[in-house]
Amino acid sequence: MSTTGKRIAVLGTGAQGAGIASDMAQAGLDVTFIDQWPANVEAIRARGIEVRLPDHTTLTPVKAIHLCQVAEVREKFDMVFVVVKAYDTRWACEMIRPVLADDALVIGLQNGMTIDDMLDVLGPKHTVGAVIEMASNMFNPGITVRQTLQKNSWFTVGGFIPEVQERMPEVVEVLGHAGRVEISEDIRSSKWMKLVGNAAELVPSAILDLPLAEAVQVPGMRDFMDQNGREALRTNVAIGNKILPVFGLTAVDDPEAYAEQLFDIILSEFSAPDTLTTVLQDWRKGRRAETDQIQGTILRAAATVGMPVPANQRTYEIGMEIENGTNTPGMHNLERLLAPLD
Repeated sequence: MSTTGKRIAVLGTGAQGAGIASDMAQAGLDVTFIDQWPANVEAIRARGIEVRLPDHTTLTPVKAIHLCQVAEVREKFDMVFVVVKAYDTRWACEMIRPVLADDALVIGLQNGMTIDDMLDVLGPKHTVGAVIEMASNMFNPGITVRQTLQKNSWFTVGGFIPEVQERMPEVVEVLGHAGRVEISEDIRSSKWMKLVGNAAELVPSAILDLPLAEAVQVPGMRDFMDQNGREALRTNVAIGNKILPVFGLTAVDDPEAYAEQLFDIILSEFSAPDTLTTVLQDWRKGRRAETDQIQGTILRAAATVGMPVPANQRTYEIGMEIENGTNTPGMHNLERLLAPLD
């Protein structure tokens, strides 16, 4: 089915969402930006969305509305991409639910295992899980710095019931304007593979207040970050999920080394020398990040099968101290972070 004439919304047009929505708008799609940062919405309305890519900058006039204006929407959306923080998923889905067409698809382009909140609120008829791998940052309203070109950005999508899975080409047609898109036959396992990569990179590097590429150069850090990833991968298998190729890979040649392989790809293909993980961006803005949705998810899953995950436990404890305001990101955390694990 062609997406021509479909009404599309991107709910959460911060760093990642704004770049993706801009690509859709430039392709001529009917896309509405919805965001919770008032200054961002007003800046986009005033001059369009500016996307600064490695080799060029675009400025695109688009439709943008505040969260409170969702209640003013009269013509329902056919496709919604949810790009809010993982911890905002449930309320965001509740908010958008009244303005969904009967056959609308809602795609969760987020870190963490947000699919369960989506399924609970929207049901399998509307829910599409997704994995996203690209790097962006936004510190100024109306301007996103996208460090990953469209040709290098990667997504996979999948439904939970056959009638939705059959419609994945519709999602590919729309999302394909922002990058390479694959269809997963087991989106839960695919999202866990992204969680494996996230476990290694997002919170550990942010705890030191360093760009990702600098954090891995600190003596001992790469081994510790890899340990987070390996524990996440073992947990994934222990709870009954599969090890699947993601990030453009076509096969898993060595399951024992797969966590490190995923991290290598993140470093070489999906980040720049100055890339700040989304967790560190949030902390530098004084905002809550996704420590509980990354390491916390791994801890809770591991507990169900009695599996020890000491590196993730250490990362979670320090990360949550920063989230709760009793600690700050910085190199003063290094000794404790790399202390011998139980």
